[in-house]
Amino acid sequence: MTDSPESASFRLAYVPGVTPAKWVRIWNERLPDIPLELLQVAAAEASDVLRDGGADAGLVRLPVDRTVFSAIPLYSETTVVVVPKDHVVTAAEEVTLEDLADEVVLHPLDDVIGWERLPGEPAFERPATTADAIELVAANIGVLVVPQSLARLHHRRDLTYRPLTDAPQSDIALSWREDATTDRVEDFIGIVRGRTVNSSRGRTQPEPERKERSEKTGARKAAGTGKGAARGASGRSGASGRSGGSGRSGGPKGAGARKGKPKRRG
Repeated sequence: MTDSPESASFRLAYVPGVTPAKWVRIWNERLPDIPLELLQVAAAEASDVLRDGGADAGLVRLPVDRTVFSAIPLYSETTVVVVPKDHVVTAAEEVTLEDLADEVVLHPLDDVIGWERLPGEPAFERPATTADAIELVAANIGVLVVPQSLARLHHRRDLTYRPLTDAPQSDIALSWREDATTDRVEDFIGIVRGRTVNSSRGRTQPEPERKERSEKTGARKAAGTGKGAARGASGRSGASGRSGGSGRSGGPKGAGARKGKPKRRG
């Protein structure tokens, strides 16, 4: 982890469609003294914000430059097609890209789906934003393919959407600069991964705690050594006592006395 000083708050960037509320709530419960600042950024700008230090971490759309950033994939979004409520595709619960073959499919400049080949017929020009494309869908100019979260974000009463079963998906990840992995970044990693409040995984143990544990371990070892030595001394003493007792009582009584000369008979 980096040794650079940390700011008084934790700055979390997030892209449109991502809802960080659950993780923010857990952060506020666990770290009430460290404010969490939310920064909404465009998907295309998220990497620049993190690279320039404008945020400590971000909930972004993959891919990211893995030579600069670390990333933990969180989930993949369902891709949907946004259409007017009376559109023919609404007759089905879900559709395929082939069902859009004859449709004008709008492709905004801020599109977040990594297409290898665009479906349907192209529009005469690309809308500047997803919000602009939604307006064109409402005007029956074409249809729009987006992650489901963006369809919900730009919800209108006159529009609806259906899942696209064979379309590419958009992946959401927690990302941060690899050379800026601070304790607070580790705290947030623990939150998004569902670690408990008592889990120390991923965090460097504070120096006083390490020292205290080391001292306790040394004391236990010393106590164990002392007990072992006492048991050893007791064993030697017992053995010595048993040996001495055997010497004192060994042999028949008087066995060591000198025999007298036999009397001579006259």
